[in-house]
Amino acid sequence: MATIFPPDGEEPEMPGPAILDPSPLSIPDYRYYWIARFTAVMATIAVVVVIGYQLYDTARTDYGMTIKEASFQLGLLGLVQFVPIALLTPVAGWAADRFERRSVAIFSNAIDFAIAAVLGWFTWTDGLTLNLLFGLAAMHGVARVFSGPAMSAIAPNIVPPAILPRAIAMSSIAWQSASVIGPAAGGLLYAAHPTSVYIFAAILLVISAWTISRVRPVLPPPAEVRRHPLREMVDGLQFVWAERFLLGTITLDLFAVILSGATAMLPVYARDILHVGSEGLGLLRAAPAVGAAVVALGLAIRPIERNVGVKMLWAVAAFGAGTVAFGLSTNFLLSLALLVVMGAADMFSVFVRGTLIQLNTPDHMRGRVSAASGLAISASNELGEMRAGAMAAVLGPVSAVVVGGVAAIGVTALWARIFPELRHARTFEARFDPAND
Repeated sequence: MATIFPPDGEEPEMPGPAILDPSPLSIPDYRYYWIARFTAVMATIAVVVVIGYQLYDTARTDYGMTIKEASFQLGLLGLVQFVPIALLTPVAGWAADRFERRSVAIFSNAIDFAIAAVLGWFTWTDGLTLNLLFGLAAMHGVARVFSGPAMSAIAPNIVPPAILPRAIAMSSIAWQSASVIGPAAGGLLYAAHPTSVYIFAAILLVISAWTISRVRPVLPPPAEVRRHPLREMVDGLQFVWAERFLLGTITLDLFAVILSGATAMLPVYARDILHVGSEGLGLLRAAPAVGAAVVALGLAIRPIERNVGVKMLWAVAAFGAGTVAFGLSTNFLLSLALLVVMGAADMFSVFVRGTLIQLNTPDHMRGRVSAASGLAISASNELGEMRAGAMAAVLGPVSAVVVGGVAAIGVTALWARIFPELRHARTFEARFDPAND
């Protein structure tokens, strides 16, 4: 197991009643971790929302593109974020297992800080171009691929296994509440003054880097057990491939969201279908996180314990059904309500999937397995945006969303059949002995 050591000059803390407290927030390291996650997600999501709106608006206004042509550009935006993630995922997972994980997370914050600074400058000088926006989106993909495995692998090292499901739910609250505030704040700040959203993001990223630096470091595995970096990267992918339970859990999200992702079309709905502008786009992006935050809070208070696999499958199917209804809606309030429902269903699935993955992965493999899971999530999000953009260019945005939702329901039924391990997962009990990891 990885070990934790205190900063220089401090005595190590002995285990005490706080470690047994059912609330992860009773642990100081976890509180710093929670704040770091909250501020980083709020900053990056605010920036991503505004990038999408600026790209769509630039394509329509400065380049004279039609709705279908500009929708396709939004699909490309997802693709350019995914390419570095696909290429660097093995490296990022290896880095999270080889190096001190806080440093990897701070490195990703530094990249996103540079992106916010460049976007702020070119927005201020009215110098935005499609190529610049695509290039900075690709840089954000680099930041994401390193941040995800490092941050995911830190949590199991700073809380006892008994309260890890609750810690994951609390971490999801950080993510989802930031996903509520970030898009809404980004849209409102952009409407007030376009540059202000990037100043806001830069400040939050500095706070995130400082707070994660306050978490006690986790030692990487001893040097004598290390192997060649390429061999270690391959080991991580082989571990996921060999464990059908993990493979089914990870790939369910991959294919369901690739087919049902509607996020890329939100600028289209905000500008040309619902006619609510950048302020409305912020609310549309925040709405799924509202539902997700409510579910995450409920799971933090009372985590589920029985029939977790079946419940996860039903949640993914509900997400697909909500996507179909959203695609057909032309009423802003109804669209917001449907996005809330979609976010709630997605959060339930994410909670079950994340807990199963963390508790069924040895610590020395967590960075690489988290990277593989992160690749699936990123592939589902970014390739889902590409799928939606390409389909919208041919069929129109509404058909692209509706067809995707129907396909996601079909994938859920198929995965329930070809991966019976998912249906048979009754509890979160680990399937390996942590003492021998």
